[in-house]
Amino acid sequence: MITDLDDYLFDLRGYLVLPGALTEEEVAALNGGLNEIPSMKPPEWYGYVHAHQYGVTDGLNYQQIYEAGTPFEQLIDHPSWIDKVKHFVGGEGTFDYNHGPLFIDENFANFREPGEAIGLHSGGHAGSKRNQFRFKDGRFMCGQINILIALTDIGPGDGGTMIIPGSHKSNFEHPHIHKHKMAEYASVDGIEEAIEIYMNAGDAILFVDTLAHGSAKRSNEGTRRIIVNRYGPSWGIFRHGYQPSPELLERLTPERRQIVRPLQLIPREPNLKK
Repeated sequence: MITDLDDYLFDLRGYLVLPGALTEEEVAALNGGLNEIPSMKPPEWYGYVHAHQYGVTDGLNYQQIYEAGTPFEQLIDHPSWIDKVKHFVGGEGTFDYNHGPLFIDENFANFREPGEAIGLHSGGHAGSKRNQFRFKDGRFMCGQINILIALTDIGPGDGGTMIIPGSHKSNFEHPHIHKHKMAEYASVDGIEEAIEIYMNAGDAILFVDTLAHGSAKRSNEGTRRIIVNRYGPSWGIFRHGYQPSPELLERLTPERRQIVRPLQLIPREPNLKK
């Protein structure tokens, strides 16, 4: 259920926190599924799951994580967020709904170790069409809505997600991010107006991707585990060129299959007429 307060806070801040989005049993099943995947390094594969990194300091990603089994498939249209995602991606009654309400263009598990972080990126100043924030004629029509799910408790020192509230509407890049260089990325630690979001395992954050975001550097021992699903309009295309496996498409419900593959391409028959 989307409330007036959801609309107000999302418009104002660019994000919502969803406490207890997953049950303890769901979190345990997801962590168990990740534990079953043999340790990988980029660019190795385990079935249709791909080990990947954005840079050298941001941790390890398991891309296409919805290929890893039933607990991960259930996140595609999880009731804790799917209606909110549809609402903020928007587009009902427009061409954006030609092949369904949504498309997941990237989904991955991320493992972050001590000393790792991802720098501040995005922001309204960038003007990207893919992740734009838009509100027009009384409704949201956003290019990309992220669901970030904590699979471990994330408190002080754990490298929590950091955001600058309201930066999805900013016309300027934060002037101080270049003071906080960390390898390829600028950490968001110490940047004015950036806040760190602490989470219990099972909590989720919903945010528009144009919101300036990153993470604090993890200083504690152990590994931070999260899963991210990125949703956009059904006409989108995979960011990294992945595609769902035939096996996944075969076992998904029709509703989940439409989100994973909104459009099935039509093969062109050769014209044999002379």
